Amino acid sequence: MLERTRCRLKAHPLALDATLAAGVLACMVAGSFVDPHGKDGVTWGVRTPDVLALVLMALGALALVFRRRAPRTVLALTGTVSLVECVVGDPRAPVAMSAVIALYTVASTTDRPTTWRLGLLTMTVLTGASMLFGPLPWYAQENLAIFAWTGIGATAGDAVRSRRAVVQAIRERAERAERTREEEARRRVAEERLRIARDLHDVVAHHIALVNVQAGVAAHVMDKRPDQAKEALAHVREASRSALNELRATVGLLRQSGDPEAPTEPAPGLDRLDELVGTFRSAGLHVEVARADHGTTLPAAVDLAVYRVIQEALTNVQKHAGTEAKAEVSVVRVGPNIEVTVLDNGTGEDNDPDNGGGHGLLGMRERVTAIRGTLTTGPRYGGGFRVHAILPVKTRSRAAEDAV
Repeated sequence: MLERTRCRLKAHPLALDATLAAGVLACMVAGSFVDPHGKDGVTWGVRTPDVLALVLMALGALALVFRRRAPRTVLALTGTVSLVECVVGDPRAPVAMSAVIALYTVASTTDRPTTWRLGLLTMTVLTGASMLFGPLPWYAQENLAIFAWTGIGATAGDAVRSRRAVVQAIRERAERAERTREEEARRRVAEERLRIARDLHDVVAHHIALVNVQAGVAAHVMDKRPDQAKEALAHVREASRSALNELRATVGLLRQSGDPEAPTEPAPGLDRLDELVGTFRSAGLHVEVARADHGTTLPAAVDLAVYRVIQEALTNVQKHAGTEAKAEVSVVRVGPNIEVTVLDNGTGEDNDPDNGGGHGLLGMRERVTAIRGTLTTGPRYGGGFRVHAILPVKTRSRAAEDAV
């Protein structure tokens, strides 16, 4: 019940301020009956406020209804009626209570310098006027009470404003952190999609190129040499099976954690280089391999990148370099890097893979750049094409593990 009432009052701030003004008016009227100088100390019902005091209290309370809309104007009005009461009121009524509430409102809604200026001005004017022009001696406790209560009002308002600022800053940091987490999650999802897209392109382009070549061979020799046609179809079947297996492993990464049979086959690397080269040789491409990386253990990301670069480069040779082309593959360890070079002597009219409008070279470059490597591609002097990749043997995460 109380929480519901509180929510309703917060939804209607004018009604809340009117309620506050009524409460302040009741407190001022009740306080005006108190005689702090009675024979037995503070007593009730000894004095009765005059008409001017009641009018000033009513004006001060009425001004508080609009304290949120115009806090400085309300402070000026309540300060004025309090000043009049301090100078002419005898016996004095607690009209200054309305000025204290107005000063609190100003301090809680403005900055600290403004609070200092207006707070000191209000304290000085009301206290000085009470001491110099009031009916009571300058050292009377009522005069000191005005100084104390106005100071308390300004201090409390400044403390509330500071607390609101801290809470707001904490909330903004939390929202910023949440947005950062969401952006990081979206970035990682985009990177994962890009990586999977590169893998799918490499797998499909490689195996489909082999299937296309072998299917063409089978169709060409089907009538005259059926044995060779059967061999070509066997290669087609093997290439398609390999493509399906790699596609299953790659697309399996998109499964949710609760899906069954998650892929467990390791990603391909240099340990399958002979198998990769063999598929191209069976398709009729002459490939020579030279390796000087024995004893080098590559991180999984680098190993996969080397394999995919060679796979894509040989696929481009198969597709673009012509039927009589030869390819040379070299894998060499040079200091902290491993260098991969794929050369061909193709003379076909479409020997430049960029002319095909595909994404092979772009995918290779993105893959190599992702592990902080470099890739250069271009035609060779005298004919052919060259693909050269330099990849670090240790990735950032691997280097951190070695340091530990």
